Amino acid sequence: MTGLTHIDDQGRARMVDVSDKASTAREAVAVGFVRMAPATLALALSGTGRKGEVRAVAEIAGVMAAKKTADLIPLCHPLALSKVEVSVESGEGGLAVTARVKTIGPTGVEMEALTAVSVACLTIYDMLKAAEKGMVIEAVRLVEKTGGKSGDWAAD
Repeated sequence: MTGLTHIDDQGRARMVDVSDKASTAREAVAVGFVRMAPATLALALSGTGRKGEVRAVAEIAGVMAAKKTADLIPLCHPLALSKVEVSVESGEGGLAVTARVKTIGPTGVEMEALTAVSVACLTIYDMLKAAEKGMVIEAVRLVEKTGGKSGDWAAD
């Protein structure tokens, strides 16, 4: 009907059947950014926020989120993840979040990487909202994926 794999011939949502797909090494990298005022960024980097060390907590939250993706996104398959790495680094005007997720399986880990970044960004917002309500979560996107039938892909 639409060429979308999660829509059947009658237009109904469905989980894709991956039982006949080969298990292969798959990896995805996603990024995002939390834009904030210089004073808020300084607070985040100081490690003295009221809720604790912002970057460390956000990184752990991202790892936990990747592992729960199938619980959050209705048509995602639960996957045995072999690696989840989330990093939060200082960037121009805020904090940059990167997630790298790996598995060996019949379907990719793009959603897990995007979920890890999204929840890490939300955690940063939560931990710093007392200092600044106007932070902006932006540019959450997939930047790379490898493996699977569709092959490798990287953003321009």
